[in-house]
Amino acid sequence: MKNTQKTLFDKVWDAHVVETIPDGPQIIYIDKHLIHEVTSPQAFAELESRNLEIFRPEQIVATADHNVPTLHQDLPIQDELSRNQVRQLTENCQKHNIELFGLGHQYQGIVHIIAPELGITQPGMSIVCGDSHTSTHGAFGAIAFGIGTSQVAQVFASQCLLLNKPKSMRITVNGRLNENVQPKDVILYIISKIGTDGGTGYFCEYAGNVFEEMSMEGRMTVCNMSIEMGARGGMIAPDETTFEYVQGRKFAPKGEEWEEKVAYWKTLRTDDGAAFDKELSFDAADIYPMITYGTNPGMGISIRETIPSPKNESEEKALQYMGLEAGQSVNSIRVNYVFIGSCTNARIEDFRSAAQYIKGKSKSEAVKALIVPGSQQVVKQIYEEGLDKIFNDAGFQIRQPGCSACLAMNDDKIPEGEYCVSTSNRNFEGRQGQGSRTILASPLTAAKAAIEGRISAFESLN
Repeated sequence: MKNTQKTLFDKVWDAHVVETIPDGPQIIYIDKHLIHEVTSPQAFAELESRNLEIFRPEQIVATADHNVPTLHQDLPIQDELSRNQVRQLTENCQKHNIELFGLGHQYQGIVHIIAPELGITQPGMSIVCGDSHTSTHGAFGAIAFGIGTSQVAQVFASQCLLLNKPKSMRITVNGRLNENVQPKDVILYIISKIGTDGGTGYFCEYAGNVFEEMSMEGRMTVCNMSIEMGARGGMIAPDETTFEYVQGRKFAPKGEEWEEKVAYWKTLRTDDGAAFDKELSFDAADIYPMITYGTNPGMGISIRETIPSPKNESEEKALQYMGLEAGQSVNSIRVNYVFIGSCTNARIEDFRSAAQYIKGKSKSEAVKALIVPGSQQVVKQIYEEGLDKIFNDAGFQIRQPGCSACLAMNDDKIPEGEYCVSTSNRNFEGRQGQGSRTILASPLTAAKAAIEGRISAFESLN
């Protein structure tokens, strides 16, 4: 007998199928299309060249984030390429009547931070963006994934995509997390165990009490990095934590519509007995604060361990690039830069946890420490809560919202050969600047590295 029980992924995906091609892909309707200045110009140009209109401009939200400077945003952008991209986005949005949160707007910020905090991201939606970390929005029980420029044009023209349905995977983590373990450590641990291709071809649901007990900010961090294990996206079933987060936000449903939406959202859970194509489980007690030591997010260890011996030529090359040796203690790694920001960890909760550790301390003189909020709203909260004083007193520099040192598309670059402890999501060669050496970590681990000038294990926060 055929199993009629559905996974969370099945429920949301199936609700968006417009048409199924016999023995082929499906046409999927897209609820929200998020765009930014880097991957949209070519798509707009393609529509113009084919004399096509934007089909549903009201379903699109735009922001400037990737290429924007994080200093002096009130002044003209100096870099010509960046200036042209931001100008082009502004012109395209005006021409096609698309909502734009550009530089100077109170809601400007990183695309995957502003959509949730404004209530644009909601459970049960299908969401796309020309950016691989669109998987962030899956934290709300949405199907969210990155698309290429030609697909951006497809959604512009039709509000639909032609896709093969991915397989389903469930990763369960139960138990009690160790002290000082943050959501970033949980996902870095998972990726270190299954590798950067362990999720290839799958949409992953995260289950178990560890994810159920996480804040929405933590869930977004986990789903954000689903792509780093090769998954198409990640999802967490919506619950009271989700509803409480969404309620009252700028674009969230109100009144009767809110009640109707919540009633539907409560159905978005995996049915008992539903089958997954792949299941994995981990024990929370095995997870400690993590760092990466190589040139992909799968090369991760706890800060209690030593650098492992390379298992292949690729790992050997990675260690050479990083200037590290097998058997080396992680607390011997001296760092010169710390970056707390990116679409992975630039929410107010991330800065609160860093500030809690930093309070009353001073950063190492050898370290340049950057605090880059994910949005103008987060900036506002930092100042309202007095976190700015804590950071400034400790010698940290607070920047303005943008992707910043995550991907070195502006002036926030890490110099060649220097180590940067970063709360971002990728540690590829040259990711933060030519020859730069990236060590991924949680906001708490990054804050500690900034104070000590090296990576070290926690004794206690108390």
